Amino acid sequence: MPLLTRRLIMYNLPYHKENDPKVVVDFIARYPFAYISGCDANNRPIATQIPMFIETHNGRQILRGHMMKKTDHHLAFTNNPHVLVVFSGHHTYVSGSWYSNPHTPSTWNYMSVHAGGTIRFLDETALEEVLQLTSLHFEGGNEQSPTVYSNLPADYRQKLLKAIVAFEIEITKLDTVFKLSQDRDPESYEHIISMLKQQDEAGRVIAEEMEKRRK
Repeated sequence: MPLLTRRLIMYNLPYHKENDPKVVVDFIARYPFAYISGCDANNRPIATQIPMFIETHNGRQILRGHMMKKTDHHLAFTNNPHVLVVFSGHHTYVSGSWYSNPHTPSTWNYMSVHAGGTIRFLDETALEEVLQLTSLHFEGGNEQSPTVYSNLPADYRQKLLKAIVAFEIEITKLDTVFKLSQDRDPESYEHIISMLKQQDEAGRVIAEEMEKRRK
């Protein structure tokens, strides 16, 4: 994934980067509900949240999803195809009191992937493919589920096709922040893990990610 070397402008510290392409792709797959933002014809910012799936076609990395037609974001992206997609994972507060030197400011640990690229709207056949992919994915692969696109009544499917549109985004820039206390001394690092394991789900997930990266 050479795109990892092309940096977007974000929290740009080398020790908070995730440089393993597989980890980045797996992260996007794990947290598919992302923010997509851009600017409209008057240069005003526009953003919405949409589930997206990352795929590779002919050496190109693309994101696929769908949105309602004639919304402010659909019109904006039609006029200006340059977009930024942000995938966010679990995040948690980290108290400075957990460090070997407790007289230290607290911080926040989190994971995020930014994908910049150009959006292109697709035809009806592609829309049906995206709707089938999306519904089947979130129904856990259950092809018998009545809410999977292919199982919806035909007249309802036709209404859907008129109201929404599929898109793909060719990724031209990709960057990451996996801020997981990598800059802390070993004693602090281990203590942060032990404290986060006592927190809520987000804290425990971050602790698990930190354990994978033990020095």
